[in-house]
Amino acid sequence: MKEKIDLLGAGLIGSLLAIYLKKRGLDVTIYEKRQDWRNSNKTGEGRSINMALSDRGWNALEKAGLKEKVLPYTLALSGRRIHNEHGNTYFQPYGKENQAIYSISRNVFNELLMDEAEALGTKIYFNHKVENVNVSKREVEFCLEDGSEKRMTSDVLIGSDGSYSALRNAFQSQVRFNFYQKFISHGYKELHIPPTATGDFALDPNALHIWPRGKFMLIALPNLDKSFTCTLFLPFEGYKVSFENIYDDKDINLIFKTYFNDAFDLMPNLLADFKNNPTSALINTECYPWTENNALLIGDAAHAMVPFYGQGMNCGFEDCFILDNLIEKYGTSSWDLVFEKFQKTRKPDTDAICQLAMDNFKEMSDNIADPKFLIRKKIEAKLHELYPKEWQPLYSMVTFSNMRYSEAYAIGKLQEKVMDEVMKDPDVPKNWNDLDYAAILEKVETSGEV
Repeated sequence: MKEKIDLLGAGLIGSLLAIYLKKRGLDVTIYEKRQDWRNSNKTGEGRSINMALSDRGWNALEKAGLKEKVLPYTLALSGRRIHNEHGNTYFQPYGKENQAIYSISRNVFNELLMDEAEALGTKIYFNHKVENVNVSKREVEFCLEDGSEKRMTSDVLIGSDGSYSALRNAFQSQVRFNFYQKFISHGYKELHIPPTATGDFALDPNALHIWPRGKFMLIALPNLDKSFTCTLFLPFEGYKVSFENIYDDKDINLIFKTYFNDAFDLMPNLLADFKNNPTSALINTECYPWTENNALLIGDAAHAMVPFYGQGMNCGFEDCFILDNLIEKYGTSSWDLVFEKFQKTRKPDTDAICQLAMDNFKEMSDNIADPKFLIRKKIEAKLHELYPKEWQPLYSMVTFSNMRYSEAYAIGKLQEKVMDEVMKDPDVPKNWNDLDYAAILEKVETSGEV
């Protein structure tokens, strides 16, 4: 008999993992707490936040045979377009000419992956809310939509159920388990820029748009219907511009007219969107171990991160890719071995990207509008141009390669130290193009291996 593999959560990670497991010939079932929104007007989670696919995500999709199916639903973004407070914009390319991240609707993407999983034979049960998990028995109790209860026992249980994972909660009470959780001071709200009256994009469709304002910011990503999904990041409290200080329509309009005036002019439904869409929290979680008794945490259930490096989904997809490689190598006769190898291999990398995501908020909301920061990025780009193998910008290592996150983090810290020294020279903003770039590279090489 085939072992029964049960997944909790039919989100992006759970659906992709089910596809991988079905292609291994395994019997896979997913239990999802939400209703099946594919045939209704409701979205999966009451939000339509866009995802940004980069190399790690594409790598995982390609191995699963899905790259060509997903590509038509994406838009390539080759850089950031920064909007200053005067309405002027400037473009920062992400990397080389052919490098881009790809905007895709979360809900469209999730539907595509669920459809593919079902086409391969995965059973998905919706409206199954987890009430209790007994880790030692791998027994799960569900509450169904009509209030009745259901119990299931699994051979292999995988928690792909996100930041507030029910399986992780069970680990906390039943296993010797280390857990760290931090809500950052900011929350977010989804907003919308529709197409123009002539049916075109209202902004440059080949860029991720950012309105950096220090302690807060607005971002916008394009959609295939020529609209933009916007995300407003504000502190919950403690600052003049914060969610706690928005009381009425006048306050909403005042903030947008003052700080995001060019976006305000493009948002005819701003007030309705702001009032109807939820204000959501941003959380970072770290935990260990990820596995116990043929049960495993994966994706956000194991390592939820804030969204400021655009790697949450990509990291979760890479989890699936690495787990599948281990199954390919060790087989399915010992899931404990596979899961143990997975967590030991993966934990240093997810710790690294979680930290990078926390660090990148300051860059996105504040630094990218700083002239010195822009000079610093030009110097790094020049170094990469002159010495492409010896110097890779941290963003490129994370976004446009499959280098281990922990390795990229270590190299990035070394390069940051060297650049801090370079930027101490007050004349650098004037003569950055004439610097001794070989000497800068030598500082890196004498500080450690790159």
